Amino acid sequence: MSRTDITDRAAAAAVPAQRGVLTTQAWLQVPSAAPGVLRVRPLTGEATASYVQRLATAYRLTLPQLLHGAGIALTGHGNLPAAELHLNHNAAQHLAGLTRTPLPHLTRALPRLVTDDDTHHTAAIARWKRLEAGQQPVRACTLCTRHRSQNATDTAWVHPAPHRLMCPRHQQAAPDPRLTSTVRTWAVPELVTAHHTHQRLLRHPRATTAWTAARAITTRWYDHQQHLTHRWHTRLTRLCATNPHLTTTHSASPTLLARDLVTYPETITFARTLTTLPRQQHPSVGHTLSLIAHRLGLPRLASNANGPLRALLTPTR
Repeated sequence: MSRTDITDRAAAAAVPAQRGVLTTQAWLQVPSAAPGVLRVRPLTGEATASYVQRLATAYRLTLPQLLHGAGIALTGHGNLPAAELHLNHNAAQHLAGLTRTPLPHLTRALPRLVTDDDTHHTAAIARWKRLEAGQQPVRACTLCTRHRSQNATDTAWVHPAPHRLMCPRHQQAAPDPRLTSTVRTWAVPELVTAHHTHQRLLRHPRATTAWTAARAITTRWYDHQQHLTHRWHTRLTRLCATNPHLTTTHSASPTLLARDLVTYPETITFARTLTTLPRQQHPSVGHTLSLIAHRLGLPRLASNANGPLRALLTPTR
């Protein structure tokens, strides 16, 4: 199948209104030998394989057919989210030409678009490569995906930044790659509040460091059932009540699948508290523990002398 074949298939699939928009003059002005007809916008942080699959779905093609038609040789086998599609520079240029999207714009939206240094290859090559569990993408918001896919599909996979754990507009989240469906979060409104607080936190120069430290501590508390267990159990129960698939996913328990969501509000509160601590003057550990406990709504917060929290709060000399 040639790139011209893709154009022909796209024209047949396009609705009448879309056919009328693309005039002959406009077509000739497109800086590509054989650009596609349909415009499918990528999601922020989308996996390359996810975007190519959505593009193929819009053209009513399989992923290998689309790549072949775009002049890209596909090697290996894989499926999302366990594997990702890696393109060399020439293949990325072909994809940019087909989608009528400047390569720099496409690269910003697809963080793993070009991962090979095959500059010596003149051929356009795409390879399937397996991903470690911590590198795998998660399901994107179904409504955002449908909007970006011309209603052709609601399935997409993204590599979300920490501050994009959920979609506040449609109240969906997918905190774990093992979830094949998104989690509806409307029953836990504090998650939206935490999301907006996280966006404001990003303005602080110590935001990334504070977030990483806070998440490590709250994850440990969650796994060891410390301090906030009752609150987190209540939140998990509400999430499971509105998302039955959390309890029927056989790859892991809902306790693990929803952990990042359940602890998210307290992690953000903890991170914000860390950014408010003075950098030069080190308050006593006891005073800091009292401040963190107050912010988290706890009567007190004890810390083991050799625990990670005390190590975090104890200044190094």
